[in-house]
Amino acid sequence: MTAGPDHGVRLRHVLGLAGPALERSTAALWSRPGLERRYPAYLTAMHEIVRASVPLMETAALHCDRTSGSLRAYLRHHAREERGHDAWLLEDLAAAGEDPYAPGRTPPRPLVAALVGAQYYWIRHYHPACLLGYIAALESNAPAPLLAGRLAAATALPDAAFRTLRHHAHADTGHSAAVFDLLDRLRLTPPQVHAVTLSALHTVAALTDLFDTLGAIA
Repeated sequence: MTAGPDHGVRLRHVLGLAGPALERSTAALWSRPGLERRYPAYLTAMHEIVRASVPLMETAALHCDRTSGSLRAYLRHHAREERGHDAWLLEDLAAAGEDPYAPGRTPPRPLVAALVGAQYYWIRHYHPACLLGYIAALESNAPAPLLAGRLAAATALPDAAFRTLRHHAHADTGHSAAVFDLLDRLRLTPPQVHAVTLSALHTVAALTDLFDTLGAIA
C-alpha cells in the first residue's frame, strides 16, 4: 500500500474540473420559472438521497478490514453527524405545505437509485473507501450560503422550509475538508485511489442528470 499525501489534493482538482457542468445544471434549477413547484420536488429528491447516507456509511464501516481503522472511525463519526437529516427534509416539506409522507409512498426515482446504488456495489464488491469519492463530490457541491434566503424570497415559503439547505450550506465546507484530509492520510493502492475518483465522477454525473430533470419542472 502507498501513503497518499496528495490524494485528497488530486481529487479536489478532479472535482474542480468536473464541476462546471453540475454548476450550470444547478444554476438552471434555481433560476427558471416555476421555482415554487421545483423546490418541493428538490426536497423529495434530496430525501431519497439523504435517507441512504447513514446506511451507506454504516455498510462501508462494516466492510473495512483491520488495516482500515482510520476509515472506519471517520465513517462512524460522520454517520453520527448526518443521522436524522432525512427527517429534517420531511419537516421542510411539511413547512412548504407538502405532504411529508408522500416520499415514503412512491418508489425512488431511477436517477437516485443509480446515484446511490452504485455506492453499495463499490463498497461491497471492491473497497469501502470508494464511498469517500461520493461524499467528497456531494459535500464539495454544497448549496451556496445565500441560496436559502434567495429561494425563500422567490417562493414566499417560510424559513422553516429551508432548514436542511441552510445547514448544509454552512456545514459541508468543513465536511469536505475532512474527507480530503482523510484521503491524504489513508494508505490506498493506486487502483483503490482510481476507484475513489471513479466514484466521485459518477456522483457528479448522476447529480447533473438529476438536477437537469428537476430543472425541467415548470
